[in-house]
Amino acid sequence: MQKIHIVGLVMIAVAVGVLISMMSDVVNYSNFEEAISTQSRVKVVGVLSKDKPMEYNPQKDANYFSFYMKDDNGLEKQVILNQSKPQDFEMSEQIVVTGSMKNDAFVADEILLKCPSKYKDEEIYLKKEQQKI
Repeated sequence: MQKIHIVGLVMIAVAVGVLISMMSDVVNYSNFEEAISTQSRVKVVGVLSKDKPMEYNPQKDANYFSFYMKDDNGLEKQVILNQSKPQDFEMSEQIVVTGSMKNDAFVADEILLKCPSKYKDEEIYLKKEQQKI
């Protein structure tokens, strides 16, 4: 076999390995009920339960943040985030957490916040102006 054939086969093997590793990182969107039954890593979309307590004490443990969240089906669970509390967390409109269920809590290692649009007031004003016309 020539060296070019060997190099080509090695490159193909590396490409296949990269594709397989990428496919294992794919996480499906779910809700808390499915997360309980599958016990695998999922993404849950929901909103912050503002009537429940949040626990964050950076002096005690800066990488522990706990809050309650309702998923799209209305099921409420405690979420434990092993990171610091995100900035402007209370202002978020929607939360996406990635992790898995452990006991009766959802343990997340990633969080994504959808915050209110800074253009929201301008949109409301423009809609009112259009209705006047």
